[in-house]
Amino acid sequence: MRRSNLHLLAKMHWLSDRRRFELFPPFFLMRAKIEELAEDWRSVRIRLPLNWVSANAAGNMYGGYQASLADPIPSLACLKRFPGYRVATKKLVVDFIRVGSSDLTLHFDFDEAQFHEIEQELKESGRSTPTFEMQFTREDGKVCTRILNTVAIRPEGYVAPHEDHDDK
Repeated sequence: MRRSNLHLLAKMHWLSDRRRFELFPPFFLMRAKIEELAEDWRSVRIRLPLNWVSANAAGNMYGGYQASLADPIPSLACLKRFPGYRVATKKLVVDFIRVGSSDLTLHFDFDEAQFHEIEQELKESGRSTPTFEMQFTREDGKVCTRILNTVAIRPEGYVAPHEDHDDK
């Protein structure tokens, strides 16, 4: 079912990236709204509403809500800016600085210097594993959450070498 939803949305070329994002079932259910989206995903601002579903027992935004929204954003930006590659989150670090006591806005910016660095790595080795920094701000403008998201950018069809893990 999940795969068919993704394929269906991907085939709706008449819809903007913004609308397809907002209709993607997890983000639709979260009521996430894109406030700003550069065509090349260089800059993204997404509002995450605080409501009865997203609020914890203390009335603040669940951290999992924030992490769920932030997780795919750098991957989507890289897919847009580096077509023909497979991109997935490799590591997500969430630092809760202040409580999310209002609607939150996710701020993602894809720095041009980082873009060129990734582009160079892809030319040289065919892969890159960059880390992006994002933040959620409250309505009062204060940063409440900082996020570091490391993504793996690999060629289509890439299969990671098998690693044996010792369970000791």
